Amino acid sequence: MQALGLQVRSRKSKKFTTYRSTIGVIAPNHLERDFSATAPKQKWVTDITEFKAKDGSKVYLSPILDLFNNEIVSYNLSYSPNWAQVEDMLMQAVKGLNKAYGVILHSDQGWQYQMVAYRRILAEHGIIQSMSRKGNCLDNAAMESFFGRLKTECFYGREFKTKEEIVDAVRDYLDYYNHRRIQLKLKGLSPIQYRKQSFK
Repeated sequence: MQALGLQVRSRKSKKFTTYRSTIGVIAPNHLERDFSATAPKQKWVTDITEFKAKDGSKVYLSPILDLFNNEIVSYNLSYSPNWAQVEDMLMQAVKGLNKAYGVILHSDQGWQYQMVAYRRILAEHGIIQSMSRKGNCLDNAAMESFFGRLKTECFYGREFKTKEEIVDAVRDYLDYYNHRRIQLKLKGLSPIQYRKQSFK
């Protein structure tokens, strides 16, 4: 491989986690690893992932992914994995959301998702909260898969000197991913192309 000048992009093994302890309510696992959806706004998944720049600074991405077409419906990039980040992501996602959808929003047991404020926003918009079992990443495999794809295509094998460079790169990638990155699961279309074609 080295003789041919080829570089392998390997995925890092260490995973960032927001779990601290049980500080609030742990919701049932309504998703139960059924990552299929027949329409938008039926099932959403969320989590937070971490990026580290060469200077030691960090960036945290908190997105919501729709399982119908793998579209990132909202996201927030922050220099700290705090409640304000999750709140902003959530408020973007619920704009214009009809309570009648009864969308399931699945996450791990991170402290942000146990908060009273988080559960209140979900209840106000008719969203059904779902949580993975403790320490079981397979319960949120769709989100883990997205993070793996994002880091392989956007982050690994590249050098980012500052957190600002990471923010710019991730924003560009998310725009590309939603609008132009084709997926076999979506019949060779991008997430937004697939959603629009499905409801012509």
